[in-house]
Amino acid sequence: MRRERTRKSPPTALLTTLAALVALLGLSALGAAPAHAADEPGTRATGLHISDGRLLEANGNDFVMRGVNHAHTWYTHQRQSLADIKRLGANSVRVVLSNGHRWTRNGPEDVAAVIADCKANRLICVLEVHDTTGYGEEPAAATLDSAADYWIGLKGVLAGQEDYVVVNIGNEPWGNTDPAGWTAPTIAAIKKLRAAGLEHTIMVDAPNWGQDWQGVMRANARAVYDADTTGNLIFSIHMYSVFDTAAEITDYLNAFVAAELPILIGEFGGPADQWGDPDEDTMMAAAERLDLGYLAWSWSGNTDPVLDLAIDFDPNRLSSWGQRIFHGANGIAETSKEATVFGGTTPDTRAPTAPGPPAASAVTATSATLTWTASSDNVGVTAYDVVRVSGGTETASASSTTTTATVTGLNPNTSYTFAVYARDAAGNRSPRSATVNVTTRSTPAGTCAVGYRVTDEWPGGFQGELTIRNTGTAAVDGWTLDFAFPDSQTITNMWGGTPTQNGSAVSVASAPWTSTIPAAGSVTVGFTGTKGATNPSPTAFTLNGATCTTS
Repeated sequence: MRRERTRKSPPTALLTTLAALVALLGLSALGAAPAHAADEPGTRATGLHISDGRLLEANGNDFVMRGVNHAHTWYTHQRQSLADIKRLGANSVRVVLSNGHRWTRNGPEDVAAVIADCKANRLICVLEVHDTTGYGEEPAAATLDSAADYWIGLKGVLAGQEDYVVVNIGNEPWGNTDPAGWTAPTIAAIKKLRAAGLEHTIMVDAPNWGQDWQGVMRANARAVYDADTTGNLIFSIHMYSVFDTAAEITDYLNAFVAAELPILIGEFGGPADQWGDPDEDTMMAAAERLDLGYLAWSWSGNTDPVLDLAIDFDPNRLSSWGQRIFHGANGIAETSKEATVFGGTTPDTRAPTAPGPPAASAVTATSATLTWTASSDNVGVTAYDVVRVSGGTETASASSTTTTATVTGLNPNTSYTFAVYARDAAGNRSPRSATVNVTTRSTPAGTCAVGYRVTDEWPGGFQGELTIRNTGTAAVDGWTLDFAFPDSQTITNMWGGTPTQNGSAVSVASAPWTSTIPAAGSVTVGFTGTKGATNPSPTAFTLNGATCTTS
């Protein structure tokens, strides 16, 4: 099952009104900071814990999460994912589990194995029950009380793991219907877990499908926090298209920080969706400025692959979203620091040596394979980052856990300069390697034909097919197909290629199994999309920059 992240957003007019109300509440809605729970009688500071509004390790080290979400419950066979996420620099991972209400229950043995995998890969593990998603609006959703019972049933597995595990009671545990109903069940679930003897730091998600656009969590955060007698509670805000301006993001996060109430961005997206365009740059910059954690959604396996960080769970095939999260400004590679519980109290600060100069091979019109000699490190190199160099600017192009990587999405007959960095498990980055210049091959014009047809259609949507024929005498090795929809159609899912859409303009990069088109051969790419009242076909196509005939 491939799980799609649905984002339920409010009507614009209502959002504007409620935003004004939340602004009026300001910091007063959160309340003045009382005496810190860490100073109160009966407070346990076991393992990961909260003090002065911060998440700390048992030794007092300030721990800032830099990681991603992984949909384990639907992809239990993808056991390599945590190791791959770690090699790309993450220090934490939020793992999707099920209590059996909506999906197959993750039992004690499976959860114990997940925790062991997190520890083996030196990752702090946030465990969450996903069945609660959208309660009150989603009929199939489970209650927070049932999620609390699930965690209590796992007490034997969780006990002793307080240094490594945070318990996220339930994912997005209330929809947009009467979100004020979120507060009492959240408090009750917290008290139930503490009464059962769980001493872990607890994480709670906001209502409104995690985005709290009506300000319920913000207004009731103090009361919820005070309900935890241990004081070891952290709030999680999910930021998608509701958070599409810098002011909304910084206002929300600053309010919690000023009130000394712990918070992190437990999920967030960057690609635009049908409700808007999240401002991921501000989310990541604000999190870094305020020393707050963030966990991007999601590693791989979404029904709509626009939110897949890694394509088909392959760490060497990061999407543009994945490149942004791992290698962009304020990204994981740049800001992640490993928890000291995995390596003592002295952090690893020694960077790897520079990799050897990269050499190019298998150069096509749109791709090139780079190979270099390995770096050395006092602990061990975990990954390499390939960057495109243009003057004083660097652009992330690929990443790899080995000493080779293929850079795709290049333009034909174009000169590029590439270099490589090495990273270790602590996030230390090496000096840059020497550079290599690569000029992509030209693609002869008039050697392609494209057939476009609609194979199924329904109100508001359709399924289509693209057949790309090589009419030349030489094989096409790696391709990018460009065209424009004539009437605001959008691609929602594709197989056989990876789409990028900007307005009506669509660019499709080949998948590994469709990248080679032999002379006189063809490949087929299928997709689903949205449409309006009409659904006219595109009329012009280019393959690797060359104009194709239509058929």
